[in-house]
Amino acid sequence: MRQIYLIPNMITAFALSCGLFVIFKVNMVEAGPGLFGVLNVCALLLLVSAFADLLDGAVARAIRAESEFGMVFDSLADAVSFGVAPSVLLLKSLSLEPGSGLSFYAMLGCMLYSLCGVLRLVRYNVKKKEAKGDTDLLTEQKKHFTGLPIPAAALAAVSVNLLFSSPLFEMLFTCSLETKAITLSSVMILLGYFMVSRWKFPSAKALHVRLPSFLLVFLTVILAIFIIYGVLYFLPQMLFIVTWGYILVAWVLSLIRLIAGKKSRTLEDYEPDQEDE
Repeated sequence: MRQIYLIPNMITAFALSCGLFVIFKVNMVEAGPGLFGVLNVCALLLLVSAFADLLDGAVARAIRAESEFGMVFDSLADAVSFGVAPSVLLLKSLSLEPGSGLSFYAMLGCMLYSLCGVLRLVRYNVKKKEAKGDTDLLTEQKKHFTGLPIPAAALAAVSVNLLFSSPLFEMLFTCSLETKAITLSSVMILLGYFMVSRWKFPSAKALHVRLPSFLLVFLTVILAIFIIYGVLYFLPQMLFIVTWGYILVAWVLSLIRLIAGKKSRTLEDYEPDQEDE
């Protein structure tokens, strides 16, 4: 392995470390009033891990340091950080009595989520390998994802968990442990389905914004201020709105495509993929 390959792999290792820290940290604290603070920190670490996951691929492509090792390492890191960590956070935050029906349903939801996350990563790697050398397939893959990307699924799962545990939510709504457990576990199953589904989800690579440089920089600074302020003071609400807003947009685009029909060219990029034979 050439030395230049260490740069993206070090970023991947950092992302994996964030995910491992979340898993180990949450298992070292007791369930109770202080758990929300731990969940808040864990959500921030998963956000950092998701950013690092985007960065390692971009750096590898920029310096032409893509490798088979890097691809496998990245997938394994994603499986831990985004496939296992959200499930561990959910089970810890609920702290249900072992052997009860609720604990079984919660465990089932978490297992299905993690399993679907791993299957999503396997399918992504297979499709990426098939597209090598095929310009049309590569262009298509840059426009959208088939199935919900696992970092987005992880942040969506954590956002709901964090929102339900937030003091503001508990002050405004009365929610029993049973309702919370059933809702959060059902959300995990839903997100698992989205990851292995054939529905299309937009990719940031498909965005082409033509704006004057000054205006683009100005809007970027304004957006960065709002994001930093939201992360510091309204993390549960901001994370929930952004992640589920992304899922909702994909839903709407896919539904419009289904209503338009296969004969129409409306949003044809969002025609669900056919099942593999």
